[in-house]
Amino acid sequence: MQPLIATRSFPSGTRASVASAAGPAPQRPAPPSTAQRSVKRDPAPSKWSYRTQRMLLTPHVRLFLRAGLPILALVCGVVIWLADDTRRQALATELATLRAEFEARPEFRVSLARVDGASDALAEAVRARLQLPLPMSSFDIDLAAVRARIEELDAVLAADLRVRSGGVLEIMITERLPVAIWRTDDGLTLVDETGHRVAGLLSRADQPDLPLVAGDGADLAMPEALALMAAAEPLAPRIRGLVRIGERRWDLVLDRNQRVLLPEANPVQALERLLALDHVQDVMNRDILTVDLRSDRRPTLRLSPNALAELRSTQGLDTVENAL
Repeated sequence: MQPLIATRSFPSGTRASVASAAGPAPQRPAPPSTAQRSVKRDPAPSKWSYRTQRMLLTPHVRLFLRAGLPILALVCGVVIWLADDTRRQALATELATLRAEFEARPEFRVSLARVDGASDALAEAVRARLQLPLPMSSFDIDLAAVRARIEELDAVLAADLRVRSGGVLEIMITERLPVAIWRTDDGLTLVDETGHRVAGLLSRADQPDLPLVAGDGADLAMPEALALMAAAEPLAPRIRGLVRIGERRWDLVLDRNQRVLLPEANPVQALERLLALDHVQDVMNRDILTVDLRSDRRPTLRLSPNALAELRSTQGLDTVENAL
């Protein structure tokens, strides 16, 4: 038994009339060939293309492409241009000419040196130390070298140099102040509070207000000497000076040939104890030659020959004159 299949049957005349009424049948596109199918590409980027795009998006690469690459090209161009010796020499000559013209302008010319903060004699010594052929350009002045030459002077503690408007070289001098006179075998020397030499001195009478120190190494112990002078202020009218003994301790020299032998350690405190004793018993106004304070436990007094003879006579002791 065969299944029933519905078919549409038209008379031949009717099918032709329907086809003519509907117009020509549409053309179906032909299926692509095998060659055309192989040309078709994947729209996704390749691995290397993806990596390249990601690298170009990084900030460092973008900065290099935007700024670094032009600078590199410019540097390469400059290096290539300067590779020629003739060009380099021409450029150096031109730059030297421009610099010379700029430095020779009137506003940079120094024609006067002014010294402030120094005495007349020191100011003349400072001007002699300048060694500058004024007028000259301020660019040709080595301020550090000039300052070093000025500070080599004994009386100059510090120097400050500045070029002011109007072509003036201003020199500010900080002068060393003498605080004592140091007597040596070579003569008299003025020294400051650190013991540095200030100037020479012809006569003690030229500086009568300054204390006198003597002995080897006295300049190195000047702070201690000044402290002793300050502590001995009650004896100031009688003080003749300080003598450095063995470069380790001091002797205070007074009038009437009196001498106070101070200890090596704590001399100021020992002198203060002596002054306290003198205030109570008037020791220093007696006929005494030396006061030895080198021992903290027992100060020693040495009497003059007349005082010693008088003391022995009061004690009933006979004194014999020594012919030697």
